Amino acid sequence: MRQGAQGSAEAGAPWTAVGRAGSGAPSGSGVPAAQARVPQQAGAVRGEHTHSEPPPPVAPRVRPVVQRASVRGQILDALRAALVAGDLRPGEVYSAPVLGERFGVSATPVREAMQQLALEGAVEVVPNRGFRVVERGVRELAELAEVRALIEVPVMLRLARTVPAERWAELRPLAEATVRAASSGCRATYAESDRGFHRAVLSLSGNAQLVQIAEDLHRRAQWPLVGGGPGIRGRADLIADAHEHTALLDALVARDLDVVRALVGEHFAGAAAAG
Repeated sequence: MRQGAQGSAEAGAPWTAVGRAGSGAPSGSGVPAAQARVPQQAGAVRGEHTHSEPPPPVAPRVRPVVQRASVRGQILDALRAALVAGDLRPGEVYSAPVLGERFGVSATPVREAMQQLALEGAVEVVPNRGFRVVERGVRELAELAEVRALIEVPVMLRLARTVPAERWAELRPLAEATVRAASSGCRATYAESDRGFHRAVLSLSGNAQLVQIAEDLHRRAQWPLVGGGPGIRGRADLIADAHEHTALLDALVARDLDVVRALVGEHFAGAAAAG
């Protein structure tokens, strides 16, 4: 949960292109150009027809339908990862055309993705220039941690009393995945795995609105701070954070409410202190 932000937004930042401008589909997406095949008619021999029978009609070439929402979604995911990694720096203004060149797509899906980030509070619109990454301080991070604790701690305590041990065992691979993600040292990879684990735990409540709100708060808590903030933490800090997930699962299986309360509280407190 304690996410860092470091990196550079230089023009040569090694972001993976998700498409090519004007291609209509992401590069490397595995979607080939659709080609229509004329079905072989029963009893016909290739190249033969009689004067009494007209040749079979040639089917028009079918062009794939461009799924703009798919491209926009990929760009949105890439921008969110760039935020967590620090490739998009707080206070900097980024234009949709320039980002589009980096990603290998037109400015339109980038602009649409940035508008979604603006709704989420990650960036703000700068007229005639682009989008500025919001500058956040330690106070905001602490407030987010407090709200998350108010929401998640009571839910986890209730789940600890009601969810059978075998259901918690099903989440063990997700907890272990966060450790592997942390071991990679990639903050964006760990951030996604971290959210996935918490989402799975809260989903056991059966409250979709709760899961959505908690996910939004969690994502906002992973955005970078002014001056780097958690960016000074390294791979070892991420691994320590990830191991708290496995410890939490052990406490949930044992229905040890005191340990659950302490672990979740320390988890969020640590995220706030990381700034």
